Amino acid sequence: MINVKSEGIILESSENGFDNQAVLNPACIEMGGVTHMFYRAVRRGDMVSSIGYCQLEGNKVVKRSDKPVLFPEPDYEKMGVEDPRIVFLDGVYYLFYTVYDGKNALFAYATSADLIRFTKRGVISPRITYAEAARLFGFSKIKMMERYFFFDSYIRDREGDGILLWEKDAFIFPKKINNRFALVHRVLPGIQVIYFDDFKQLTDDYWRDYLRNLGDYVMLDPEYKFESRNIGGGCPPIETKDGWLLIYHAVEDSRRGRIYHAAAALLDLADPTKVIGRLKTPLFSPTEPWEKQGDVNNVVFPTGAVVREGRLTLYYGAADKLIAAKSVDLEELVGELKNNP
Repeated sequence: MINVKSEGIILESSENGFDNQAVLNPACIEMGGVTHMFYRAVRRGDMVSSIGYCQLEGNKVVKRSDKPVLFPEPDYEKMGVEDPRIVFLDGVYYLFYTVYDGKNALFAYATSADLIRFTKRGVISPRITYAEAARLFGFSKIKMMERYFFFDSYIRDREGDGILLWEKDAFIFPKKINNRFALVHRVLPGIQVIYFDDFKQLTDDYWRDYLRNLGDYVMLDPEYKFESRNIGGGCPPIETKDGWLLIYHAVEDSRRGRIYHAAAALLDLADPTKVIGRLKTPLFSPTEPWEKQGDVNNVVFPTGAVVREGRLTLYYGAADKLIAAKSVDLEELVGELKNNP
């Protein structure tokens, strides 16, 4: 058993108009002893999301902006910019986030040199319908889980044939792999990776070629009972001497509805589709009252991670209402993963 310590509630909603309903699913990066947190901020009434900002010293908030860093502008993000993740690579801060227009969920990114001014770079996920995506999955030489095709029919039945492939939970590795960007993303129900040299390559035609061979790029598919519905990327990968540590979320279909858990896997440094180890039970699950009841019940959704003096602190959205944290000994967690090949 891994000793997981609760660090308690870190951030709650404020009286500011943009985050007076909820704060959740933060991106975190530590520079010079200060943790910079970018979080999903939900506005009361229309429930539109933007991205807020605060600073932590340890787990104490010492500065908080009264205005969002990013907010909806084009039509494709008119109902929200959501669930940020942040990565520093080759002198650039990359902030990835989901855009939502009320029907379609895609991912986009912005860049910054100073964590203050961000430039939006636009949508980079495929604007391809589920119907076309399912047809492309059929070309994969590696057999895909039937659930990939189940989600195609389920979402099309619910949203119509014009619905685009839902893409969420995207971020790059903080280091190039074989001199290429490696981007984690989620085509339901699993977690995949795509490699490229330049973001400009990520055209719909590039994605079509990739989706024809999606089976080659699956990092993780649902495997255990607590992952019975789907899984998705959580925190950007953390490099250790034994492999890439990936903290992800897992969704369980239960008699009392969906339950979101935090989970962990260890991936090969040179080829993250090779899994070295994986926890067979959740790293942690909703147990606190504020994890079990909120805007969406029974949710722990880890999206930010910081390593301090050998201890990994995970920041997560709790019940889609507030931000909390838990910590584990990094070496202990990696050791446990190596013991679960």
